[in-house]
Amino acid sequence: MTCGEEPSQVSTEATTELEWSELDGRAVDTARVLAMDAVQKVGNGHPGTAMSLAPAAYLLFQKLMRHDPADASWVGRDRFVLSPGHTSLTLYTQLFLSGYGLELDDLKAFRTWDSRTPGHPEHGHTTGVETTTGPLGQGVGNAVGMAMAARYERGLFDPDAAPGESVFDHTIWAIVSDGDLEEGISAEASSLAGHQKLGNLVALYDDNHISIEGDTATAFSEDVLKRYEAYGWHVQRIEQDPSGDFDTQKLYAAFKAAQAVTDRPSIIAARTIIAWPAPHAQNTEAAHGSALGEAEVAATKQVLGFDPEQHFEVAPEVLAHARKVGDRGREAHAEWTKRFEEWRSANPERAATFDRIQAGELPAGWEEVVPEFPAGKAVATRKASGEVLKALGGVLPELWGGSADLAGSNNTTIDASSSFLPADNPLPEANPYGRTVHYGIREHAMGSTMNGIALHGNTRIYGGTFLVFSDYMRPAVRLAALMKLPTTYVWTHDSIGLGEDGPTHQPVEHLSALRAIPGLNVVRPADANETAIAWAEITRRHTAKPAPHGLALTRQNVPTYPADVNAAKGGYVLLDAEGGRPQVILIATGSEVQLAVEARDQLQSEGIQARVVSMPSVEWFEEQDQAYRDSVLLPDVKARVAVEAGIALTWYRFVGDAGRIVSLEHFGASADYKVLYREFGLTSEAVAAAARDSIAAATR
Repeated sequence: MTCGEEPSQVSTEATTELEWSELDGRAVDTARVLAMDAVQKVGNGHPGTAMSLAPAAYLLFQKLMRHDPADASWVGRDRFVLSPGHTSLTLYTQLFLSGYGLELDDLKAFRTWDSRTPGHPEHGHTTGVETTTGPLGQGVGNAVGMAMAARYERGLFDPDAAPGESVFDHTIWAIVSDGDLEEGISAEASSLAGHQKLGNLVALYDDNHISIEGDTATAFSEDVLKRYEAYGWHVQRIEQDPSGDFDTQKLYAAFKAAQAVTDRPSIIAARTIIAWPAPHAQNTEAAHGSALGEAEVAATKQVLGFDPEQHFEVAPEVLAHARKVGDRGREAHAEWTKRFEEWRSANPERAATFDRIQAGELPAGWEEVVPEFPAGKAVATRKASGEVLKALGGVLPELWGGSADLAGSNNTTIDASSSFLPADNPLPEANPYGRTVHYGIREHAMGSTMNGIALHGNTRIYGGTFLVFSDYMRPAVRLAALMKLPTTYVWTHDSIGLGEDGPTHQPVEHLSALRAIPGLNVVRPADANETAIAWAEITRRHTAKPAPHGLALTRQNVPTYPADVNAAKGGYVLLDAEGGRPQVILIATGSEVQLAVEARDQLQSEGIQARVVSMPSVEWFEEQDQAYRDSVLLPDVKARVAVEAGIALTWYRFVGDAGRIVSLEHFGASADYKVLYREFGLTSEAVAAAARDSIAAATR
């Protein structure tokens, strides 16, 4: 195998030679055997890639990564992302060998109920797993986000250190697959990484030529390294040893060469043989996602010099040798801590900020900067959001983010003079530690990189686009909810109220579809004050109740009502009935709250007592205790109307059998927003008529 001069021109002559013993080789083969046995025991899974990648994963965990198995959350650690999550055993076997807490019984329980070794790695479930992977391509974006976060973190705490000399410098290592690189999200994320010149990112491309449908020649024939070279990455290729396995010396040299390139991200393409060295299963699609079978497992063990009659065989001396990485990790951690204390002494103010952020605390008096808007003035909630962001940005240096090329529309720029860009970018506002992220027209990548940034820790990230384009982000949003990540999405142009751009840009089903994601909090404020209260609540929840939040904000101006802190409870009484108990409850969100308010006035003039409930967040409201919810939505008031400029799916559970919903069950059109609301029946008159109808139904 060669680490040749094409396509890489980086010399590896100065690279320290790898120390590789017989026990190291035996540990790699043990990982292969464990992968086969784990899949064979449960009867399903993905053994082949875990077998062929065992040497690469072992090299990373044992010889290259800076990590401490005794402290998986160590700030100074390198990060590892296994983007092809189906080969979860690639990671689990290394966590076992390295001493992260997984033991043989965990591998024996692979893919079974309540085990610590689920079928795809799950962050927060298994110690040492940095991110939940499975949907292909997402891990690539996560790794890019982690690399971005590492740079921003350095800028917060140690911007003046020489390259490679900061205690906050570390490497993001990733393994990616053919499937990852076929998914479009990886193209977006890799393009962004190249543009950002993320020299702290190293990816190994497992070029095994196998997918579920057979040889990748069925669907994939591009020159991946030429593509990545065009993205601005440093590229290398290594071929397999004549035996079919990795040449670990050459692979190590390639990793070290990649790590030495600090002005751009690196990718190493490695031609591997899936399920190597299984005599009959290697290089077959069956080995990708099926147990090899008892006979093939036994035959492979014989090839590797293991007892074919033994299962989950781990020699004590092999395990003891592999777990020495714990000693090396403690030494590296101790050395880092010494340097960290020196940094603390030299940078007391930055150290205090670091301590606050690490503790998940907010600076004293932060709430005082959150603006309160005067009632009566009409303000678009996207504009109000921009003002709140700038105010929060002034006291929260850890808050950063941007937009998918829509900053002027999303109002997501905290500091227009500070763009997160490499120092050699020609734009005058370019700053490698800048506040404003220009994601470009890459919503897919924005979502997945935001997840990586949140997973990395020590910062608070947001990203903006139009609500209709949340469709492009949905897989990443779902994973953020699954991982309980405190990402914030600024989704503007939230209804047909955006007007003349027409139905392609007007979200109709999106609010209900997003509310269907468990763990995602959708917040659609009625006005500027609810927007400010929502941002403040999201800020509080970052560590107290971590979860992704999606702010759905208006393009058009909407009336501003007096601020009410109960908006942070998700639903509250904005205006109560005058002169008696309500006969009907009007529930609304966002720009439709004004319709409910106008309808209430009409009903009151007719002697009908009406309460207006603003419900900016269904999810926050449902967190409240039953007594509070009943105080807002009085159980004995069966006449209810919900109004929202989108499909009605969310609201049936709130209005009941006698209730009515004023909604939009079709796509929009191109016209002024006032015309659209009138023509589509989203009017105060329609709300009042629905209220009368509901009252009649409730009394029948």
